[in-house]
Parts: sequence; C-alpha cells; structure tokens
Amino acid sequence: MNWLPLEIASLILPFASLFSKPTWGSVLVLVVGAILAPGKRTVSAGLQVMGLSQQKHFQNYHRVLNRAIWSSRKASQILLNQLISVFAPSGVLVMGIDDTIERRKGKCIAAKGIYRDPVRSSESHFVKVSGLRWLSLMLLVEIEWAQRIWALPFFTILAPSERYNQKHHHRHKTLTDWARQMIAQVRRWLPERSIVVVADSSFAALELLDAALTLPMPVYLVTRLRLDAALYQPAPPRQFKQMGRPRKVGKRLATLKTLLGDATTVWQQVTMKRWYGGHDYSVEITSQTAVWYHTGLPPVPIRWVLVKDPQGKFEPQAFLCTDLDATPEQILRWFRQRWQVEVTFEEVRAHLGMETQRQWSDLAILRTTPALLGLFSLVTLIAHHLQPDLLVHQTAWHVKVLPTFSDALALVRRSLWHYRLFQTSTCASEMVKVPKTVLACWSDLLCYAA
Repeated sequence: MNWLPLEIASLILPFASLFSKPTWGSVLVLVVGAILAPGKRTVSAGLQVMGLSQQKHFQNYHRVLNRAIWSSRKASQILLNQLISVFAPSGVLVMGIDDTIERRKGKCIAAKGIYRDPVRSSESHFVKVSGLRWLSLMLLVEIEWAQRIWALPFFTILAPSERYNQKHHHRHKTLTDWARQMIAQVRRWLPERSIVVVADSSFAALELLDAALTLPMPVYLVTRLRLDAALYQPAPPRQFKQMGRPRKVGKRLATLKTLLGDATTVWQQVTMKRWYGGHDYSVEITSQTAVWYHTGLPPVPIRWVLVKDPQGKFEPQAFLCTDLDATPEQILRWFRQRWQVEVTFEEVRAHLGMETQRQWSDLAILRTTPALLGLFSLVTLIAHHLQPDLLVHQTAWHVKVLPTFSDALALVRRSLWHYRLFQTSTCASEMVKVPKTVLACWSDLLCYAA
C-alpha cells in the first residue's frame, strides 16, 4: 500500500481482516483500478489502468471474485460502521431500501430473469428486460459539503428469479422476504440505534411491517399506503368472562379515499423545505393513527398521512409510518429522502460502470455488483476526508454550484494519480516537462471520464 495516499489507505485498511495476505494485495489493485478505470469495470480494465497489462499471473486477480474465501456480509458491516462513524454518529439512522435491475444476458448468467425495466418503462409504455434483480439497503445522510442528502449503499443482495429457484429446487423469496432478512441483519449489527427504513409501495406489506416491529428493538418503516386500505380502530379491551378469541381490531374506519371527499376533514397547510426539485412547497395534510389489517395477516398499528396539493400539480397521496409518535412533517421528510436511492443507482451506472462487468461465475456475480455499489460509499468517504481540495467542475456552458458524485470521484482519482505519477523522480531522464494548461486538461479528462 506504499502507492496509496495515507488518507485513502486508512479508510481501506479495515477491510484487510477479511482477506489472506496474498489476496489483500490483489484486492487493493482491483479497488484502485475500479476507481481509476473509465468505461467498463472488468478485471482486465482495472489491470490496464494500474499498468499491469503484461502481468503473467492475471488469473490471481480474477480469483479474488470467483474463488477466494471472504465474506461480502462482513464487508458490508465494516462499511456500515465506517459510514455511521463519519456521517451519523448519533441520532436516528434513516435508511432506504429498493431494488434495481442489472441488464445481463447469456446462458451462463443462471440467476437472471425477465423483469419490467423501471428505467425505460412508463405508465403507457411497458419494457421487459433480461437481467439480475438486486436489493440494496442504503444509509440516507446529509453530506455537508454537497448540502444535500445522499444515499450510500452498504448492503446489497441478489434476489434470484422464480424460474431459477424452481430449477434448483429452492424456496422462492419475494422482495419483501429478502427485505425482512436484511432489516433483521442490520438490527443485529446495530442493536441499540434507532432505525427508520424508507421504501416505496412495493414494500407496503403487512408481514414485513409486523416483522420489523417485532424485532428485539423495533425498526420503523415508512412507505406509501393505498387510498383504499382497510383501516380499523384498535381492538377494544377484553371484557370480564368474555368467551371466544380476543378481537384483533376494532370498528372499521372510513377509507382515505372517502376522507378526501369529506367536507368535515380538517386539513393543515404546511411548507415542506427542499421538496422535490429542491424548492420549498406548500401542501395540505391530515393524519391519524389506525390499525391496518387484512384477514389472515397480522394487524399493524400505523400513523397514516394523507397529502393533497392545493395547486393540483400532483394527485393526492397517502403514506404510513409504524412509529406512532412520529409527526406528519417528519414522515414526509423521511419519505422524500427515498428518491436519493434512485439517484445513487443512476450514478453507479454512469460513473462506476455497473452493468459493464462480465463475470460468469456464480460467486463472482454475487460479489461484483455489491462491490461496485459499495464503492460509491467508499469514494464518498474518501472524498469527505479530502474535501478541502474538492473542486466543482464548471464550464462556460454549464455552471454548477454544488458538488456532485462526479466531483467526488474526480477528487479521489486526482489524489491517486498525483500520488502515483507526480512525485519527484530520482532520475532526471524520467522527467518530462508538460505545460500546465495541457496537464490540467489531461487531468480533467482522466478524472472525469465516465
């Protein structure tokens, strides 16, 4: 690691305990190569950018992914602890969970399936795609130097297709099944921190909400709620000498759709700071507590929030939170942060080469995409320590005020290139004078290459 700056080496070193000493050297090459390489994030691309294109034992680097013994789950735990210590040392931890499709084809990609492509599909246009479905849990934190919330991935798992599970005689798990296991795992890692998980309507399932609430220390969920959801009053106290099973719920309440058209519904106008689009926006809300219940499923106490737009720019929406003490404004702020999960997926595709890797081994597939998503968080950590040198890339035709992930990645790349290439040489014949303007141009091309 003598070719790594001290600030970067100190953040990567905690992962060394997961690997043997020979494997650790290859891991460092792959990590730095994935940061520096533009375009495809294949092992060969990483070796080329590290100056190892003539390495005879190149197979050793492939074996890090397809054969070496190490735990992705333990790597996730280490990464999460680092993120928390830097960005969220106290207070409530807000996390976002969502799935994404990695487009992959080929007979060797065993766990792939046919899914709806959320990126290319719309309400009127349905696009199917062959690929792998990944479920990612991300820490939602305020990045001070970016002045906005970022979603930092730390725990990503593969959710194989139903066809794959049938072929291999495995029990098929839905996304909510995987989400339940991931949330339980994070609770074991963080037994004492307050955790709120934000998700879209795909995770508005009573089984998931109940499982999160019944953990040794509850994990609260925030998600969308159907306007026609069956809501009830809490079950009345059991009467003395009452026969039969205890009641699960009380009287049925009016649906939220009914409340929208009820003239007696009391609405409160609130101004949401940094609403969608980054501007302050006034909305009208009403909120109450209730029990959400369906026959055969566990009843779950929730606080629901009904939102409508006085300007009519968006349709009325409903949200739920399993923390009954949370305020409606706080619930909306938590849910608004969920959109950053989609932003992170797009940034990883655009700048870290997700969907360009070409591993065919099952084990390598299980490891590579979570590693690329985790690299987003690692780059953010490194940029945070290097932030005094952070520059916002601007041109005459594009004025950007706040830094984005591309600026953070460029900062880390610039630090690596300068440390490796621009140290004083002991041999004068190795030095080549380059005009500063040309050097700056080359540096931008290297550091901002997608």
